[in-house]
Amino acid sequence: MNEPAQDKTFHRQDLARRIAALVLTDDLTSAASSGFFLSAPRRTGKTTFIRQDLVPQLESMGAHVVYVDLWKDRARDPAELIAQALRSALADLGPRALKWLTRLGIKGGRVAGVEVSLDQIGIGKSMGLGDALAALGGATDRILVLIIDEAQQANTTRAGADAMFALKAARDELNMKGKGLRVICTGSNQNKLAALTASKDQAFFGASRSDLPPLQRPFIDWICQQARSLPGTLDPEILMALFVEAGHRPEFITGALDDARFDLSLEAGQLMDAVTGYVRARMKAADEATLKVIRSLTPLQSAVFRVLAEQGAGYVPFGESTMALYARYMGEVTSPRPDTPNVQQALQSLQEKGLVWKASRGEYALEEPAVAKLLPKAA
Repeated sequence: MNEPAQDKTFHRQDLARRIAALVLTDDLTSAASSGFFLSAPRRTGKTTFIRQDLVPQLESMGAHVVYVDLWKDRARDPAELIAQALRSALADLGPRALKWLTRLGIKGGRVAGVEVSLDQIGIGKSMGLGDALAALGGATDRILVLIIDEAQQANTTRAGADAMFALKAARDELNMKGKGLRVICTGSNQNKLAALTASKDQAFFGASRSDLPPLQRPFIDWICQQARSLPGTLDPEILMALFVEAGHRPEFITGALDDARFDLSLEAGQLMDAVTGYVRARMKAADEATLKVIRSLTPLQSAVFRVLAEQGAGYVPFGESTMALYARYMGEVTSPRPDTPNVQQALQSLQEKGLVWKASRGEYALEEPAVAKLLPKAA
C-alpha cells in the first residue's frame, strides 16, 4: 500500500480562516464588500499562501473563486489576463454556463461542449467583464471571489485601469442583485497597491487594506521537522534569527540548507556555522546581482534612479528643481544633459532593466523599494 504523498507546503490555515471570514462577511459595518487589498514583500510566501491556503478556505466556506496573476505574462495587457481568467472559469463550468451566456447574447464557436464564443469577453468587446461575472454568479449560484495577484500591474495600462472600474461596477451590481462579489487584490509593493485605494479617481477608493503577516517561528519549526539528510541537527533559534536577517524570505533558508546538504566535507558540529555562511552568501549574491545592474547605468540613468529613490511618492520627473537634482548627481558629466526627452529615455531604459515601474497615468516608482538601501554600495 502506497503511503500518502508528503505535503511540501507550510500551511497557515488559521490565518486563511480569519481572512476568509473577513472577506465573506455580510456585516453592514464592514467595508469588505468594497474590496480587500493585501500586501507582502516579494518572495515572502504571499502567492503560496493565497493559492494553497486562502483559496481552499474560501471554497470550503461556499465561495466560487477565480484567481488571476497579473505577473503570469507581463507581455500581455493586465485587462486581457483578467478577461482570460473569466473565460477559463466559464469554460470550466461547461453546460451550466450556457443559459447565462446565451441570455447575454454570447454565441458562436464551441467551448467545453457549449455553443458559445468566449473570445467575445473583455474590455471593449461585446461581453464586458461585468456580464462575464454575472454569468459566473448565475451559473454557480454562489458568492464569487475574484483574487487578483500583483494587482498594481492593472495601473500600468489604460485597459488595465478600465478593467478595475469594470470590476467595481460588477461588484456593486452583484452585491445588490446576486449572491455577491468580493474582489481581493494582492501585491508585493505596499505603496503601489495602496495607490489603488488612496485616490478618489481610483476604482477601489476606500477599500480595506492590510499587510500579510510574515512567516514566523512556526515556519522555522516546520522546516526543522521536515529537513532530512543533513549532517547534523538544526538549531531553530539560530535559524529564526537568520530568517529575520534574510527578510523572512524562505528561499534563502531552503537554498542554504541544500548548500549544506550537498557539502560533502561538512561534519555534524559544523552545520549551523555552515548554514549561517550559506544564507549570508546567498543574500550577498542577490544584492550583487542588483548592484551589477545599477553600476551599469549611464550617468543620467543613475541620476534619475537616485532622485526617484530619494523623492519616493513626491517624485516629479520633469520639474525644474528635479532637473537640477539630476545635474547635481551627474557631477562633471554633462552629456547627455538632463532635459525632458533625455529623462524620458532614461526612465524607459530603467523600466526595461526592471528597476522602475510606471503607471498608465505617468507616475513612477521603484520596482523594488528595498533596492534603495543598496544605492550607497553602488557608488
